[in-house]
Amino acid sequence: MADLDNKDQTEMDPADMEDVEEVEEEETGEDNSKARQLTMQMMQNPQILAALQERLDGLVGSPSGYMESLPKVVKRRVNALKNLQVKCAHIEAKFYEEVHELERKYAALYQPLFDKRSDIVRAAYEPTDEECEWKQDEEEELTEEMKEKAKVEEEKKDEEKEDPKGIPEFWLTVFKNVDLLSEMLQEHDEPILKHLLDIKVKFSDAGQPMSFTLEFHFEPNDFFTQTVLTKTYKMRSEPDESDPFSFDGPEIMGCTGCTIDWSKGKNVTLKTIKKKQKHKGRGTVRTVTKTVPNDSFFNFFSPPEVPETGELDEDSEAVLAADFEIGHFIRERIVPRAVLYFTGEAIEDDDDDYDEEGEEADDEEGEEEADEENDPDYEPKV
Repeated sequence: MADLDNKDQTEMDPADMEDVEEVEEEETGEDNSKARQLTMQMMQNPQILAALQERLDGLVGSPSGYMESLPKVVKRRVNALKNLQVKCAHIEAKFYEEVHELERKYAALYQPLFDKRSDIVRAAYEPTDEECEWKQDEEEELTEEMKEKAKVEEEKKDEEKEDPKGIPEFWLTVFKNVDLLSEMLQEHDEPILKHLLDIKVKFSDAGQPMSFTLEFHFEPNDFFTQTVLTKTYKMRSEPDESDPFSFDGPEIMGCTGCTIDWSKGKNVTLKTIKKKQKHKGRGTVRTVTKTVPNDSFFNFFSPPEVPETGELDEDSEAVLAADFEIGHFIRERIVPRAVLYFTGEAIEDDDDDYDEEGEEADDEEGEEEADEENDPDYEPKV
């Protein structure tokens, strides 16, 4: 293995990769631990990885040549199968259209619950004691003494401060708890988002092109005149005639924001900078004031426009791809499960799998280091 690690990159080729793979197969039956160590060392070796990638690149998307060797009469039948596949894609498109109709139906059933949530958050409704009773898990159950102590502490805190209305900064806290959204937030956005009362999802009406609209409801504030900011995502659920086999369900084709009517001096999406300019001939200096774009969550409502040709530059494509991801996430996760993102429980559930993988990786790394130290050919890194 030491010889393999020290092998010069120029000497490494796919043939060498095959030899290494054969060694691993031979040793697997005899000693699983040794095979595992060998595999780990192989995957950390850049020459081996390069050779492996070269072989994989040669496999991906490479026709076997079998189709070309088929008789003409068989090729005709394969074409018939492909035509059947296109029909399957169109049926699948109809399936997703009906799914969209089901979403519309159940959105109407969810909405009264979401409306009540909004009423509680903005202090329009005070829930009853029965509605506030939450049955704790066995792990969370406290002794009567601890419950009494916690109750006294809460009452003491309540006496020390004013009684807050509703659930202050509910949506701002949700945004700050979710990495995908917190990355968009700037410090100057937070005072505005404290006025956010609710986010609603509205689906397109039956018979209309598939779309959904995110409505951000604000209480009256000093930053802009509207109380509702909107973002509409247009979707398509039909195969592309030029490439029907690529169809994999509804996809977002574009989005439209809204114009925010900012109050004077409150537009956080713009900033004013001052630059000094020196005259080449006279040597005099003047100060020029210039307005430039500023990072802000509220740029979310001004997405890049998709031209009729559908062609965008790389930067605009990247912005739109991220925008579509955020729109879907708000619609599918944030709005339905807002309270769990507020408390952090949804985030803990999302992170569980990653934590376990990280722990496994750490364990493997530790085992590898121990094995290396016991290896007589092991040379510590300087």
